[in-house]
Amino acid sequence: MARGPLENVRILDLTHVWAGPLATRILGDLGAQILKIEAPMGRGPTVYPTVPLGGFIGGEPGDEPWNVNAVFVKLMRNKKSLALDLKTEAGRNTFLELVAICDVVIENFSARAMASLALDYEHLKQSNPQIIHVAMPGYGLSGPYSERVAFGPTVEPMSGLTSVMGYSADEPRATAMAMPDPTSAVSATAAVVTALRMRELTGEGRLVEMSLHESATSYSGPWLIDTQLGHEPTQIGNRHPELAPHGIYPCLGEDNWVAIGCRSDEEFQSLCNVCELDIDRTWSLKERKSNERILDAAIANWTRDRSYKTIEDSLRDIGIPAGKVLDTEGMLANPQSIDRGFFVPLEQGTPMPGNPVKMSAISSEDWEPCPKLGEHNEEVLSEWLDFDPARIQTLYDEGVIVNRPPR
Repeated sequence: MARGPLENVRILDLTHVWAGPLATRILGDLGAQILKIEAPMGRGPTVYPTVPLGGFIGGEPGDEPWNVNAVFVKLMRNKKSLALDLKTEAGRNTFLELVAICDVVIENFSARAMASLALDYEHLKQSNPQIIHVAMPGYGLSGPYSERVAFGPTVEPMSGLTSVMGYSADEPRATAMAMPDPTSAVSATAAVVTALRMRELTGEGRLVEMSLHESATSYSGPWLIDTQLGHEPTQIGNRHPELAPHGIYPCLGEDNWVAIGCRSDEEFQSLCNVCELDIDRTWSLKERKSNERILDAAIANWTRDRSYKTIEDSLRDIGIPAGKVLDTEGMLANPQSIDRGFFVPLEQGTPMPGNPVKMSAISSEDWEPCPKLGEHNEEVLSEWLDFDPARIQTLYDEGVIVNRPPR
């Protein structure tokens, strides 16, 4: 597995969708030994009825479409795969044997799922008193919403974030990308390393409870404070509450945009000079804020017939922040990302986001791509648990472990 500061930590990964798998991917990038415990049908059927969200790695489903689902593959590097049916007695017992020799169990099931399998913290610690169980249900393990199943797009509006996004009070917007998931993932990685540190000091394992909902709500801090102070938040789109002009403007080419922001009166006056804006250059910030529509229209008239490179060069030369709004293709071609080697072509040459944490102990050179379903069944069961070949074959025969979807 990948080398790094967490290389002696073993984590049993029961996560799914995005929040949990992103957390364990980050931990795997940092060197933790991640064992993905997968349901036999966890990657989907042998024949996909439609193209999955994100498509297939390499563009085609191939002979094993369940192993090339792009959204799944993106989150599965630096992990081993054990395809184990926890709903069987043999599967549950095997999992508990793994708990006894591991450090962390992390899952983002609904609040009732682990308890229904008799695999909640009270049961896990019977196998290993030092185990750390990180639970990431949508609304936590208690409270009137705890029984609800949650997804990022449904949790986000309940976090308050949606109320401050959009271009007017008549048009509240969601991020369209399930923002609570990645925010929860980052919180979960911090929770794991904190719990590991506490165990070093106390020798005790513990239950670490998180909530998708609360992770997202924590990002609403400024607006919660405003509301308590009697200042109702408003939707301002791409604008800034304290700067003007500040926004994105059309530039030459199809659906090309450039971001521009002025931080002072001096920068505003310089912008007027370079863009030859037909507006009052003596406007104060207060006057600019009250005339933002006129100001934005004047800037857009200047930018729309110029390339983003011309605009960037013209404005940066006089110290005004400006930059192209990048789409996915632009991010991959961005010279800064290329120079720093951020995107890693692990999966059939398909670039994948790297790890933003950079230190001498971490390198993507020893990273492993997404494993096939059940690829490490024999390795884990024989080397970690000392199962003999006959016992492993029995688990295959009984459908407790698989290396392809049962249907």
